[in-house]
Amino acid sequence: MTVKDYDKIIKDRLSSKRYEHSKNVAKEAVRLAKKYGADVQKAEIAGILHDITKEAEQKEQFDVIEKAGIELTELERSTPKLWHAISGSAYIKVILGIDDEDIINAIRFHTTGRCGMSLLEKVIFIADFTSAERDYDGVEKMRKAADKSLEEAMIEGMSFTICDLADRKLPIAPDTFKGYNEVVFAKSKKNK
Repeated sequence: MTVKDYDKIIKDRLSSKRYEHSKNVAKEAVRLAKKYGADVQKAEIAGILHDITKEAEQKEQFDVIEKAGIELTELERSTPKLWHAISGSAYIKVILGIDDEDIINAIRFHTTGRCGMSLLEKVIFIADFTSAERDYDGVEKMRKAADKSLEEAMIEGMSFTICDLADRKLPIAPDTFKGYNEVVFAKSKKNK
């Protein structure tokens, strides 16, 4: 399948607003991939597909997660905001037949991040934060960080997520903490 094929699939599955977001993430992912040396084609595919199940019914999401053999943690099961990333990675694997683990993981961890993220995973994580239609408080700071380095952008993105969730008294995925600590430790070692 080509990006055009995937574009048609998501257009039928998403609202016009979410569809435009997905197109913008794909465009930003391509830009970041070129800037930082990631695979441009994989970045475009992961970007266009990252929210493929964002608007799917819960039952569809859980069915595809089950088909993929993914067992949710208690936190994942009780945090609906995380489901689309997990079910999206399962959907592209089980339904679309994408077997590239880097693309699958880029979609799976685009909301939480994690330790040991690949270059593509970082690109998709940041592209989702900085796509053209984003207008949250702090987006310009995120965009500047993304142009400086992926690590700076990862720290900004994970800090934003941790602070936002903590302020709203919502659970924070352990993967986010672990990914944040990994990037901060790596940066502090570089600066010594």
